[in-house]
Amino acid sequence: MIRRIIKINEDDCNGCGLCAAACHEGAITIVSGKAKLLREDYCDGLGDCLPACPTGAITFEEREAPAYDEAAVKANQAKQLRAQSGFSATSHGGGCPGQRAQMIRAIERDDPPSALFASGAAPSRLRQWPVQIKLVPVNAPYFENANLLIAADCSAFAYGDFHAKFIKNHVTLIGCPKLDEGDYAEKLTAILKENNIRSLTVVRMEVPCCGGIENAAKRALQASGKFIPWRVVTITTDGEILED
Repeated sequence: MIRRIIKINEDDCNGCGLCAAACHEGAITIVSGKAKLLREDYCDGLGDCLPACPTGAITFEEREAPAYDEAAVKANQAKQLRAQSGFSATSHGGGCPGQRAQMIRAIERDDPPSALFASGAAPSRLRQWPVQIKLVPVNAPYFENANLLIAADCSAFAYGDFHAKFIKNHVTLIGCPKLDEGDYAEKLTAILKENNIRSLTVVRMEVPCCGGIENAAKRALQASGKFIPWRVVTITTDGEILED
């Protein structure tokens, strides 16, 4: 059938991932650093992705395309949410050990490093596992009354004192909107809705593609219907705090 559908100009695309984050239907993904229309039948032609694109790489066109399949979209959204949020064999006793939800420590270790490690190395402030947004269970017990940190994964490498400055006293979630497929907003919304989150801190890099993680967190906060104190911190590529 002939219908309106999006068109992505790869020459203008910078791979930031904001369009994929804005597409609630999951029609867009990032492949080799460029946005791709992954499923034509997932594109409803409404264009939520257009205003999210900072380079104007997305436009509409009228062409032959499969009809929008709302049932398939909803089924895929439900499947993705179950895969991301459910406690299952892979997140408990069986499956990959890297996906098993666990509390590392219930309270922060504020002892001086010399008292914790013979080497004198700075202590880890990480309180839970896993840390990847895609892997963490929505109803993990460590979310209750938590100060939540949502961080772009590069930020911990760029900012030298990341554990003491940001991870300390927080439950930590990390991701990369440019490399990860899909949108974080739905998962983050579920976490905010189903748990008593005390505060939200977003740490991102100054590069444009990191806008995706900030955008997802803001949309999740709005969709949760809750008033939660929040802030966004931007780290420069040379390891300085740009804004706080």
